Amino acid sequence: MDSFEIEGGRRLSGTLDASGSKNAALPILFAALLCPERLTLRRVPRLHDIKTTLSLLEGVGARVEREGERVTIDLPQFTSTEAPYDLVRTMRASVLMLGPLLARERSARVSLPGGCAIGSRPVDIHLAALEQMGAELRLESGYIVGSCPGGLRGAEIVFRFPSVGATQQVMMAASLAEGKTVIRNAAREPEIENLAGFLRAMGAKISGDGTSDITIEGVARLHGCDFEVMFDRIEAGTLLLAGPITGGSVRVRGMDTGCLEAFFAVLRKTGVAVSAGEGWVEASAGGSQCADFETQPHPGYATDLQAQMMAYLAQVNGVSHVSEKIFENRYMHVPELVRMGADIRVEGPQAMIYGKPGCYQGAVVMATDLRASASLVLAGLVANGTTRVRRIYHLDRGYESLETKLCSLGAAVSRKPE
Repeated sequence: MDSFEIEGGRRLSGTLDASGSKNAALPILFAALLCPERLTLRRVPRLHDIKTTLSLLEGVGARVEREGERVTIDLPQFTSTEAPYDLVRTMRASVLMLGPLLARERSARVSLPGGCAIGSRPVDIHLAALEQMGAELRLESGYIVGSCPGGLRGAEIVFRFPSVGATQQVMMAASLAEGKTVIRNAAREPEIENLAGFLRAMGAKISGDGTSDITIEGVARLHGCDFEVMFDRIEAGTLLLAGPITGGSVRVRGMDTGCLEAFFAVLRKTGVAVSAGEGWVEASAGGSQCADFETQPHPGYATDLQAQMMAYLAQVNGVSHVSEKIFENRYMHVPELVRMGADIRVEGPQAMIYGKPGCYQGAVVMATDLRASASLVLAGLVANGTTRVRRIYHLDRGYESLETKLCSLGAAVSRKPE
């Protein structure tokens, strides 16, 4: 198990290229299960969750080749329809195997998923939707066991909440279902649109992605294609914050500026200078003042950037208020930031940040989940002294070579074995 050792107090400046998106790549890789022909995916990040997903695909019979950011997948026939616990336990996204397996093979056995402990992310929305499409599902010894001997069929599905995962699940399953499926109250995240683009590249008939109503006309068979994964907007936001929090300026290339408007709006409230051009965004230190925000489904402020912004707000002037509307247990980074000198008080879904420039002091801290890890790294970059962030295996699930990227901007971050 590794940790990060960070010597704080260095101003970070420079330009970086955005990586491919983990949150987009995972459902796209699972959607590959729908296709019997060879697929080529580009801009696939080198992350632990990606490696796990490729192992899951190989476990059901896929031939997988990887060269840098390019991955090829060939799955003409299945050798298994099971996603075993030993692999699935490490990430929640693995439940997305269920729909593609049912759609193409009409049976599936998928372990209940694991992943970060940031609150309840129930799969009941997924299961209810698949049952509406004709799947017969039961829980058996920690596994979701499903079958649909007559195949899946189209349905009108209304979500009680715009779940990203459930929207992706139904989009994939409906692509090979008989008839038309309509998703009401669908998630509108950019990763949904990227998955829809991939499914269309394979021959699926999908419209309405990016809106609350998505329509899928089922087809009999999908074909191979060449497709590029979108940029990682959460990594991009994290890297952009590394400039202002240290008094510097960071530019990220290879990104779509429209995906992070709510994040940029909060940055501008604090006095950060945000500029953008064709395929790039730059964030530079400016003023230093408080800002309020609440997390919401897209196009609102992304919950995956809440911890990082909180780390930033703790060292600016004034009192900021944060309301977490997505996950009920996503303030686990707060005690660790407090250990480093932040003054943050939590009452249920609300957090009050009493900002003070220069508050952070180096300390040994423990990462509790993926995005909490990133907030501790940001605090360490500006802290007085040395910070050691332990259990960074969480970080490695979602950030590709983060220490290398930060060092290229002038940071002093090194990976140490525990």
